This record gives sequence, C-alpha cells and structure tokens, in this order.
Amino acid sequence: MYVLRGGRVADVDGTRAADVAIADGEIVAVGDGVADALDERRRGSDDATEIDVDGAVIAPGLIDAHVHVMMDGRPDVATAVADSDYTASYRTASNLRDAVEAGVTTVRDLGARGTLALDAGDAVADGKIDGPRVVACGRNVIMTGGHGNWFGREADGPAEVRKAAREQLHDGADVLKCMATGGVLTEGAVTGAPELTPEELAAFTDAAAPTNTPTAAHAHGTEGIKNAVEAGITSIEHGTFMDREAAEMMAEQGTYWVPTASALRGIVDNGVEAGIPEEAVEKAEDAADHFDDAWDHALDAGVTIAMGTDAGTPFNFFADIPQELAYMVDYGLSPAGALEAATVNAADLLGLDDVGRVAEGYRADLVVLDADPAEDVSAWRNPEAVFAAGERVV
Repeated sequence: MYVLRGGRVADVDGTRAADVAIADGEIVAVGDGVADALDERRRGSDDATEIDVDGAVIAPGLIDAHVHVMMDGRPDVATAVADSDYTASYRTASNLRDAVEAGVTTVRDLGARGTLALDAGDAVADGKIDGPRVVACGRNVIMTGGHGNWFGREADGPAEVRKAAREQLHDGADVLKCMATGGVLTEGAVTGAPELTPEELAAFTDAAAPTNTPTAAHAHGTEGIKNAVEAGITSIEHGTFMDREAAEMMAEQGTYWVPTASALRGIVDNGVEAGIPEEAVEKAEDAADHFDDAWDHALDAGVTIAMGTDAGTPFNFFADIPQELAYMVDYGLSPAGALEAATVNAADLLGLDDVGRVAEGYRADLVVLDADPAEDVSAWRNPEAVFAAGERVV
C-alpha cells in the first residue's frame, strides 16, 4: 500500500487538495477516506509506504490511443521489415519501458506483425516485462498493396475483409484497425486516396459488431474519412484533410478523432537531412499544410478528441509521448482539454471504465507532477513518480 500525502489531485473533475491511497493495484481512497483505509490496512497487520508529495499534483497516467510498439522512431520505417521477430520483440519491450517511465500507463497498438502487440500486452499483464497496459488490434486490415502492406493483413472484397477482421478477433484483438486511405510512409501510396471501399468498410464494422469490438480507421483524406464514418467506424486516426462536412458527420455520429500530431511533426521537423525518404517528407509537408484546417473544423464541430501519437514513426519516440499534449494545445485545445483527451476520452475510446480518473475503485495508474497539468501542459514532462497498476515504476 502507498499513501501519497500533502499534494493536490488533478483530473477531468478538477483540481483539489487530497491524499491518495493505493493498494492491490487500485485506488482505495481519495481525500477523507484515506485515514480509514490506512487504519484498516494496519489492522490486518499490513503497513503502508507513505510518500510526501507536498507541492506536487497527482494525475491519471496518460493513455496513448495510437502507437506501434514494434517501431522505434527510425528515419526509414521500411528498414525494419527485414528484422527478425526476436529483434522486434526486444524493441517492443524497450519501447514499453520508455512509455511507462514517461508516465504513459495505457497504450493502444494499432498495427504490428503477427500477434506481437497482443503477446506484449499479455507479458505486461503477467509481470514478465515492465510497461503500460496494452490494448491491441493485431494486424491491420488493408487492401492488397495498400498502406502498411509490409505488416498488414491484405484483403480484397467484403467477404475477405470480413474474414480478415474475424481472424484478428480469433487471435484476441481488443480493437480492429483498417486502412481507409493511403498513407505517408508507404512508398507509392497516395496519402488521402481511398483504399478500402465503402462496402469493404461496412463488412469490417459488421465483423466487429457481434462482440461490440471498437474499430479504428487510418484515414487522411476527406472521402476516406466520410466512408469510414458512414460505415460506423469508432475512431478516425490522423484525419489530416478533414473538411467541415466530415467533422460535422463525426460529431453527429460520435466518432472519435485521434489526430497524432507527433507523427507529422517528427517527419516535417527532421526532413530528408535526417534520413527520412524524400517521398515521405513531401507527403508529410503537404499533409501538414492542411492539418491546421482539420483542427479548426473538428473544434468548431465539437468532435470528441482522444490523444494518440503514432509513436514509432520517424523521430516519434515512446519516451516523448507527453509532447503530444503540447502539440494539441498548439492546435487549439486548452491544457484542461488536452488532459481530458489523454485520460477519460481515450479511456472511453478504448472501452476501459477503470482508468482516466483519480477516484476510488479506479486502477492505480497515476503520475506525480510538479505542476497542475490542467493549467500547464508542460507539467506532463518528466513526472516525479509513476505508478502502473499500483506498482511504482519511477
């Protein structure tokens, strides 16, 4: 048992002075109930470790709704294709350690080779490796030769797409992910061009429906975004060329947006000089020119935003995930809005009802910060302490 004393608590419900007690992986008391929880623990002959957090702020651990645990931020992602499964596994373990030490206590992997990310989630849950909780999709469902074809499950036609989606569910997928449009990092792919057809997208969501499994669609271009929304996709990933009509459709349908600003910034800010392929840089620069407008449309329409980084793409490192919140503020969210996107919104998107708040009964995924993140978005950087499922990591 840990008791964090003398600090303030900050989450979507506001900032207030309160002690926090955690035990057996859960938050067992916040505020007035801490003394009683501590007394009960001691009556059972168990003691507690008390930590003085005077002047600090206790906040929920961050939730990154879009990562690729097998990728490591190298300039040219295609060079990882030849890596063995063993190498990819070691890299995954390192990435997860970096993430949790940065205060990220849950990630959603949206595309890996085979069952790598699913297995990594089991390894974290079993205590075999250190890291955040992992929610994973298995393999992306893509058209033949489509974006991410080096690790996706290629499928053509509604029947084959439905089968491909069902294969991921069979392997234990927590979410299903497809590629509705081309992308920046696939050679020859047109970033915003539709790839899966409306009929294929409908088959994809139909496969997810019986188990109520959330779905995600990589979608840069406006037509692909609209196709995905009409098919009932749960979240649009990237949404770079989103127009006003697409944003209004998303808001009306309750479709989440996961913007992944870090992915574009990593490519545009480093460029070909850093070894990123020229075609990828050109496509990213074109996408970045439209990204401001996408944010304006989404904020005006009231689209629900969940934080995600696309961690693993060029110069987009797992240790730097908290930087995404600062980018979100640059694009128009308040620090409190960024907190909401990275906690309760992301938790809801992932289908998790036990994370995202500092409240009794919630999983003890917490960070201790030197300032109030609802007022200062830079507070997320370099947490003083990190607890993941009740275990102190930092």
